[in-house]
Amino acid sequence: MGNMFAVYAIPAVIGPAFVAWAVATRGLSNGVRRATMVMTIVLSCGVWTLLRTDGVKSDAIALLHWRWTPTAEDRLLAKGDDVVVATPPPGTEAATPAPAEPSMPEEPATKKDAPRERVNTRIDGPATTEPIFRRAEWPGFRGPERDSVIRGVRIETDWSTSPPTELWRKPIGPGWSSFAVDGDRIYTQEQRGDEELVASYRLRDGQPIWRHADKVRFYESNGGAGPRATPTLHNGRVYTLGATGILNALDERNGAVLWTRNAAKDTGAPLPGWGFAGSPVVVGDVLVVATSGRLAGYDVATGQPRWTRQTGGGGYSSPHPATIDGVAQILLLNGTGITSVAPTDGTVLWSHPYEGSAAILQPSLGVDGGLLISAGDMMGGLGIRRLAVTHAGSRWIVEERWTSRGLKPYFNDYVAHKGHAYGFDGTILSCIDINDGARKWKGGRYGQGQLVLLPDQDVLLVLSEDGELALVRAVPDGFTELARFKAIEGKTWNHPVLVRDLLLVRNGEEMAAFRLTGAAH
Repeated sequence: MGNMFAVYAIPAVIGPAFVAWAVATRGLSNGVRRATMVMTIVLSCGVWTLLRTDGVKSDAIALLHWRWTPTAEDRLLAKGDDVVVATPPPGTEAATPAPAEPSMPEEPATKKDAPRERVNTRIDGPATTEPIFRRAEWPGFRGPERDSVIRGVRIETDWSTSPPTELWRKPIGPGWSSFAVDGDRIYTQEQRGDEELVASYRLRDGQPIWRHADKVRFYESNGGAGPRATPTLHNGRVYTLGATGILNALDERNGAVLWTRNAAKDTGAPLPGWGFAGSPVVVGDVLVVATSGRLAGYDVATGQPRWTRQTGGGGYSSPHPATIDGVAQILLLNGTGITSVAPTDGTVLWSHPYEGSAAILQPSLGVDGGLLISAGDMMGGLGIRRLAVTHAGSRWIVEERWTSRGLKPYFNDYVAHKGHAYGFDGTILSCIDINDGARKWKGGRYGQGQLVLLPDQDVLLVLSEDGELALVRAVPDGFTELARFKAIEGKTWNHPVLVRDLLLVRNGEEMAAFRLTGAAH
């Protein structure tokens, strides 16, 4: 997609200039017209020496700025930082012993994958003594079950009288990571100059706690700079996958490096155009990582590789834990369909073809063994398919129930609720019946945003591509928007997070926290 900027943006300037030339030169001789046409094209193209692109939005229109204007990242870096490089505070290492770090394969000295230096910066003094070996409230990508469903939470939906209350707002480095949350700490990934960061902040006020930095920078022209995946919290550790394949296990309290690997080298995966985007997941004592259609399992404690598996085709989807017919497995969408493997050793259990070159999203599990999967290509979503997956003995049976174009999610996850699926059909919300795939309604323009489901209230909480929050009814009767609220500025592709009554949103420029009024029971 790197050339889409030229495909869409250059004609946007040359086209109007050509029309102006045609009008202005009517009646002149052909020789004069040809000469002025050449001059018009040269002058129009010369404009590009004065402009830069800060990526594209979902409509493929470039975000153009003058080259001399600073980017949001430039402004953030110019503010400086008062943190100092520090070793972990005395006594904190004993609580979580750091196993010996495996040797790192030698990395090529390129701009995208440069020789690494690891830096830990501590900001707020000694580590807290709060217990860490408990399950985090929001352990990582898309929440506790990785399905963007927030159970047991009810909020006030009349924002005209009870709007979200802003608690804090902070600048942040670029990246499309979301948040993981444990107690009063939040964790995310971002880029700052030539350093790819894993950062911890306080939930209550957004103040930094610690930062871990790797000397590497990823950039591509459509999405921009920065990491794409979301941290995973497990047993007091933070597991992260960077955009170039750096896999870290860090101490949740102070950012100390417990072990690190290069998942791209371990799996033999080439760096894909949009960077590695899969968020890690822990199943038992195995950390499972996806690298562009490949899977790898690591010992969660030591980082030693357990197994690797090529599932077929590339992709940007994250490994998805599932239990089907009582069998634990890891599902991964890839460029050729979906593959299921055993988390213990990577053995392929079953696969199903559904070709699309842009496998980005997560599957959705049903209570009856049903499974929803999606596919896309370079132009967007292709549709959604329902599978029935069963097994007898060692034989797995995968049957297609239907394929629908009534819901065509691309890189915006969908949710299932009471027999229906809700998500983005391009830039417009859509609802389909899970029984047959028939569309029930389509409405509301939110760009390529993201959403979560509050099932206790039949409500979707939508974060639009332009940083607006909206509440939409999750019912099949028709599209109804209940509320809308401007939350942050700038292109927003990151997943929102709701923990209790605290809502976290971010994009590649800023992050903010809001308190939502609880609904009366």
